[in-house]
Amino acid sequence: MVTLQLKQIRVPAGQRIILEDVSWQVFEAILNELGEHRGSRVAYSQGTLEIMAPLPEHERAKVIIGDLVKALLDELDLNWESLGSTTFKRKDISAGIEPDDCFYIQNYQLMIGKDKIDLTVDPPPDLAIEIDVTSKTQISAYQALKVPEIWRYESKNLEINLLQGEQYIKSLTSAIFPGFPVNKIIPQFVEMARTTGTSSALRSFRQWLKEQRQDS
Repeated sequence: MVTLQLKQIRVPAGQRIILEDVSWQVFEAILNELGEHRGSRVAYSQGTLEIMAPLPEHERAKVIIGDLVKALLDELDLNWESLGSTTFKRKDISAGIEPDDCFYIQNYQLMIGKDKIDLTVDPPPDLAIEIDVTSKTQISAYQALKVPEIWRYESKNLEINLLQGEQYIKSLTSAIFPGFPVNKIIPQFVEMARTTGTSSALRSFRQWLKEQRQDS
């Protein structure tokens, strides 16, 4: 048997490694060794651990989509709490995930000022966002943790996944924002941010939202 220390493993940007037969104890030890201030992200489900190192393209899309969601929530006067790439995990179901971004909306009050999350007591986020630039998001952990809605952004497309029972189904509409075509409008303004800049795209998005509210 060959034993390697985690510090000997380097994941290049845009790449990922998958480790099989990883126990929960080893998973938590890896999280502790990686620490909170790191560039990599992890996903764990039933003994399979994935470690990913995002590209700048990934981070840029993550930030602008998160900002667009916040602008939409604010325009609709919806309260929210964002926990970013918090590690969500449950030992009893052997599942752990770090979304690119996530929001508590329906359950926002429960998260105000909360620094530690226990998913055996606390609810999962209402919305998780994943940017699939180099690999597809493995949603088995999300299924186990019962996250109601996932957005997956890939190749200028936004795929909405809604949890129904134990499985996710693709949907053309968001359960959180049923009155807005987010699957079309979010990619449009992400691309605008790439060509005209983030601040300009956000201002245009807020103006578009106001016009939609006035027309309705």
